[in-house]
Amino acid sequence: MKRQQPVLITDADRSPDDQLRSRQIRYITMMSIRAVCLVVAAVLVSSNAPLLWLWVPMCVVGMVLLPWLAVIIANDRPPKEQYRLSKRLRRAATSLRGPRALPSQPNQPAEDQPRPRTIDAEP
Repeated sequence: MKRQQPVLITDADRSPDDQLRSRQIRYITMMSIRAVCLVVAAVLVSSNAPLLWLWVPMCVVGMVLLPWLAVIIANDRPPKEQYRLSKRLRRAATSLRGPRALPSQPNQPAEDQPRPRTIDAEP
């Protein structure tokens, strides 16, 4: 029996533990690809494969660039909702179709109206 993912009913961000877990998975995946590049380069050199001049430099570039990219991507947090590409595309499609493209939803602020300020009593 397959477990289903729960339905997201809030627009709250993912928990820090979930974000950390997904970053760890991305890092491990990229470093595994680096290890595969190393093994493939060693096999190609030992077997004297055709087009060796093409494949070995590609593997070396992968072995050099992937650790750097893995660290940068693993330390990055997910983008804020307002900067996501899907939201921009949805907004652009709505503006092209006109105001009747999507039915108005209650309890949801309009795109062009500023959100109300939230003021906390605690410093």
